[in-house]
Amino acid sequence: MKLFSLFFFFLLSLTISAQQLICTDQDKKAFDIKIREIQNLKQSDFGNTMVAVGETFLGTPYVAKTLEVGESESLVINLQGMDCTTYVENVLAFSTLLIEDKMNFDSFANTLENIRYKDGELDGYASRLHYFSEWIVNNQKKRLLEDITSEIGGTEIKKDINFMSTHRDLYPFLQDEENFKKIKATENYLNHQSICILPQDQIEANENKIMNGDIIALTTSITGLDITHTGIAIREKDGRIHLLHASSSGKVEVSELPLVEYLKKIKKNTGIMVARPL
Repeated sequence: MKLFSLFFFFLLSLTISAQQLICTDQDKKAFDIKIREIQNLKQSDFGNTMVAVGETFLGTPYVAKTLEVGESESLVINLQGMDCTTYVENVLAFSTLLIEDKMNFDSFANTLENIRYKDGELDGYASRLHYFSEWIVNNQKKRLLEDITSEIGGTEIKKDINFMSTHRDLYPFLQDEENFKKIKATENYLNHQSICILPQDQIEANENKIMNGDIIALTTSITGLDITHTGIAIREKDGRIHLLHASSSGKVEVSELPLVEYLKKIKKNTGIMVARPL
């Protein structure tokens, strides 16, 4: 009877986990492959570890809206296709596993949840850190990174953040009234906070202060939106900072142009935020 009870509890635990986790067999295999790929990539500097891990994803297809699946919010693990944010999250999670020497799937899932959700806890759609400026602030609170934008010449600005609520039709989960109200509440909170950005015309003068592995978030003049894209800083052989990122052009790659020149080609870009993983 005791053995049966333990087995029943085990099955119940799996069922509960399955309600919160979406991960295909292919992605579990991809996780095992990734662990083997990165096991010898740990560097003394965490930023260099981020870059080394990030480069193992080169060529991975860009896929939008990989988290918008299922009937309710779940921890989605997709290592076969990713957008710019999930790419950064995966690199940070795997790099953290390397540093902490916790190279197993459960630790990865827990780390990813901690990074992706407010205060590290999945509690419905609105608990996801949808706005990347809030992603930075909340992960700084968790001591996973530090917003260094002000230290490298950034200035504070105020901006109304309301893109999700004013474009409700773009977000299927916002058809639920409770989700919509919670997102509105998040936006209201963000509208009482300032955002520190390094303006586009000041990035070149401060480029030497950006380090390998820093997380770069592209700020925008688009109404209601804080960030349009994100990636990882990588110093290339030309001595310049480039962007290692999941590009909407199709795959994870390193920008051909240095970051400064790359940004000048992006319409409505106003500058960057820079966060340093700890």
